[in-house]
Amino acid sequence: MLEKKVIAVVGATGAQGGGLVRAILDDPSGGFAARGITRNTRSDKARALAGAGAEIVGADLDDAASLVAAFAGAHGAFCVTNFWEHFSPERELAQADALARAAREAGVAHVVWSTLEDSRRFVPLDDDRMPTLMSRYKVPHFDAKGEANALFAASGVPTTFFHTSFYWDNLIHFGMEPKRGADGKLAFVLPMADRRLPGIAAEDIGRCAYGVFRRGDEMAGRTMGVAGEHLTGGEMAAALSRALGEEVVYSYVPPEAYRTFGFPGADDLANMFQFNRDFCDDFCALRDVELSRSLNPALQTFGGWLSANAARIPRG
Repeated sequence: MLEKKVIAVVGATGAQGGGLVRAILDDPSGGFAARGITRNTRSDKARALAGAGAEIVGADLDDAASLVAAFAGAHGAFCVTNFWEHFSPERELAQADALARAAREAGVAHVVWSTLEDSRRFVPLDDDRMPTLMSRYKVPHFDAKGEANALFAASGVPTTFFHTSFYWDNLIHFGMEPKRGADGKLAFVLPMADRRLPGIAAEDIGRCAYGVFRRGDEMAGRTMGVAGEHLTGGEMAAALSRALGEEVVYSYVPPEAYRTFGFPGADDLANMFQFNRDFCDDFCALRDVELSRSLNPALQTFGGWLSANAARIPRG
């Protein structure tokens, strides 16, 4: 019997990495084994993955040596960083550099790098259509990932530049659920006007990444993106109305107003939505729903995701 190829999964207890670990475990005849990488190997989520059959290894994105050890002997590595943990694009860049170097030193054959566009290629820093943040970024949590693409390219490790989409799970965990207004109606706020926003169930990101590893050499070196659907705010509100059993009204709030909402990262997210709105055609074109479904035949639509998750969405 052939030995299974090990996929080292960074952020194994997170949304993207967790989806990939579970996808590997759900396909015992697929020829791959899951090595979950996490800082806390004794967390409940890590223990659950270990109980399901994953190898769990401790490593820290701020400790390059720990990453080399965690990648040792792995055929593939799924690399992801979490800006929202520390709000520092410089730290995110340093972590991406450590990941790229570790993949090279460990001899990894295929990296899937979870990335996003560098919005400064579309809106230069001196372009006042969008405010510059932190002195050198337009959309910090996008730009650092996009800038880090060059680090993986320079590493020489065959890399798939894997662009993600808006998590529908943000309606549960990130405070983006419909809010009840003074009129008693639920309003779904999105700074997208009538433009389409690519979205996806967080678990499907990992399952699509598994499809990339399964295709192997065909996907190495490729720039691609995943999405479950491209929907307008009005279409999302209509789907929410059906799922929640009461009217949800789409409320367009311009990015200029969204920046004033005051929660941590509001300016970053306002710029993100403005970027998605103003460059919608490019943003959607990269995130191919049919390619995503070919990688993950169980890909969920927004309506399907709502059927399973509507009860978890808070209602103010």
